[in-house]
Amino acid sequence: MSASEQATNETSAGYIQHHLQNLTFGQHADGSWGIAHGAEEAAAMGFWALHVDTLFWSVLLGVVFIWLFRKAVRQSAEAAAGDAPPPPFLNAIEAIIEFIDNNVRDVFSGSNPLIAPLALTLFVWIFFMNFMDLIPVDWLPWLAHTAGIEYQKVVPTTDVNATMGMAITVFFMIIYYSLKIKGVGGFLAELTMNPINPKTMGIPKLFWPLVMAFNFLLEVVGLLAKPVSLGLRLFGNLYAGELIFILIALVFAAGSGLVADGLQVLFGEHVPAWFLFLAFMTVAATLLLNLRGVLSTRNTLLLVLAEMLLIGGLAFAGGQLMHFVWAAFHLIIVTLQAFIFMMLTVVYLSMAHEHH
Repeated sequence: MSASEQATNETSAGYIQHHLQNLTFGQHADGSWGIAHGAEEAAAMGFWALHVDTLFWSVLLGVVFIWLFRKAVRQSAEAAAGDAPPPPFLNAIEAIIEFIDNNVRDVFSGSNPLIAPLALTLFVWIFFMNFMDLIPVDWLPWLAHTAGIEYQKVVPTTDVNATMGMAITVFFMIIYYSLKIKGVGGFLAELTMNPINPKTMGIPKLFWPLVMAFNFLLEVVGLLAKPVSLGLRLFGNLYAGELIFILIALVFAAGSGLVADGLQVLFGEHVPAWFLFLAFMTVAATLLLNLRGVLSTRNTLLLVLAEMLLIGGLAFAGGQLMHFVWAAFHLIIVTLQAFIFMMLTVVYLSMAHEHH
C-alpha cells in the first residue's frame, strides 16, 4: 500500500517501516487479544505474539508445493499407463528431484530414507517462500489493504521467526540422530574428546577433566552455531533483498508526468499501488500486442514512450529498469539461499550419523 492511503505512512521512512511490519496477533496491554496497530504495539505483545502473515504465506506455499508434486505423481502414472511422452511440467519436477537426489548422495554418508525427502522439501519450500520477494512490493499489501488488512509482509523468509524456526527444527534433528546413532555415551564422548583427545595425545589423566571441559566448551559453541548460521544467513540475505526492492519502489515517489511533479500533485508523496499495477499492466499489454504482431515495433515504441511520460516519466522507466535488474540478480540469490540451507542441513545430519 502507498503512503497516501494511510495517514501513518506519509514519509519515506514510514513507507519503509510499514512494509517491514508483520501482521501481528497477540495480547494487548489491556489483556484483550487482537491485531497490533503499529510496531510499538506489536513489540509490546512480547514473545507469544504470532506473525499471522508469515504463518499464512508459509503454510499456503507449503500446500502449493504438495499440490504441484502430487500433480506430478499423477501425471507420471498417467504417462506410464498410457505409454505417452511425459509433459514438460513432469520433466521439470523430475529434474528437480534428480538434482536433489544427486546432491544428497554426494554429501550424505549414512543411510537414512528420510534425508532425501527432507532435502527436497526444504529446497522447494524455501525457494517458493523466497520467490515471493520477486512480486512487486506494493501489490499484495495493496490487495490486503483493500480487504481491511492493515499490514502484510508476504515473504516468510524475511521474518527471523520463520527462518530460525526451521533452523531449530534441523537442530533438534541433529541432536536426535546424534543420540540415536552414537548413543548418549558416544555423543558425550564426541563433545568432550574432540578436538583435543587427551587419550591419544598421552596427556596425564589428572588433566583430562580440564581438557574435556575445554573440548566441551568448543564443541557446544560449534553445535549451537549450526542453527544460528542456518537461520540468520537465510533471513539476512532475504531481508536485505526485500529492503532493496522497497528502496527501489521509492523511486516512483519522485515520478513526474508531462508536467513537473505530476504524480505527486495527483497522489501525494507516494504513488498508490493500484496505479502502479495498472501502469505496469498497460505497458505489459502493449509489449504483448507487439509480440503477437498486432502492433508494429515503431508503434509499440511510441506507445510505450507515451505511457512512460503519462505514467511518470523517467522515474517510472528508471524504477522499472532497476526492478528488473535487481529481480534478475535476486533470482540467483533466491535459488542459492534455498540450496545452501538444504545442503547445510544435509551436511549437518551427515555429521550426526558419523562415528568419531
